[in-house]
Amino acid sequence: MRIRIIDAFTDRPFSGNPAAVCLLDGPDWPDEDWMQRVAAEMNLSETAFALPLPSGGEADWWLRWFTPTLEAGLCGHATLATVHAMHSDGLLGTDQVRFTSRSGTLVARREQLGGYTLDFPANPHTPVPDPAGLTEALGAPVLESFDTGPLGDLLVRLADERTVRSLAPDLTAVAALPTRGVLATAVADDPSGDYQFVSRFFAPACGIPEDPVTGSAHTALAPYWAKQLGGTRLTGYQASRRGGLVTCELSGDRVLLSGRAVTVLDGTLHSGPEPARS
Repeated sequence: MRIRIIDAFTDRPFSGNPAAVCLLDGPDWPDEDWMQRVAAEMNLSETAFALPLPSGGEADWWLRWFTPTLEAGLCGHATLATVHAMHSDGLLGTDQVRFTSRSGTLVARREQLGGYTLDFPANPHTPVPDPAGLTEALGAPVLESFDTGPLGDLLVRLADERTVRSLAPDLTAVAALPTRGVLATAVADDPSGDYQFVSRFFAPACGIPEDPVTGSAHTALAPYWAKQLGGTRLTGYQASRRGGLVTCELSGDRVLLSGRAVTVLDGTLHSGPEPARS
């Protein structure tokens, strides 16, 4: 089986966020345990599996994402990587594809000047008390905390960009918090520059100590910062070691996330799909 590693939310190899992508032949899904073991073997934050659907329906492909330890409900960078793989194979047709997923129907399109735009549901941010041990786990004071609804993460605002960039959290303590992951953010030092806010994302309980660039996180970050800063089009910089820019545009109850992608590995998985267990 063909498998690719594609760096998403970047136009340079070995930056942005790498995802593994398998475009399956179908007609059925392979065994879930096999897909989970492939994701564990790849040991990237997500491995995406896409299965073609019969023509004429509400979606063209079925898309699933696996971290090294579990199946994810939503993943932006691995979706962008999947669309890039499909474009490379001439499978986009009208330069647009509709996916059915655990987060409903997701639409992605190829832009005329290059890059891709993902149409994802916006996720709410509701103020909540800081969980016990949060400050100690992050190693920095928290100004305010928010629940992100279906996303399942805790969004926390920190004092400034420098604080976000210098975080060195206790990942064992972060994994013990009652949340899927912790999304730390702050306004950019210069909001009139290339980006208006910064973030970092830690999800050790899901097998992701730190995610390099998290598209799904921006479905909560974009509504939050749009309310704080005004405007509907913002760019976020995820300040991980690899780093990456995510352009966000609010459109009603949706968020449009834009970025580029680069294929860095194209190979063969010699342990092929196992049939689904009955």
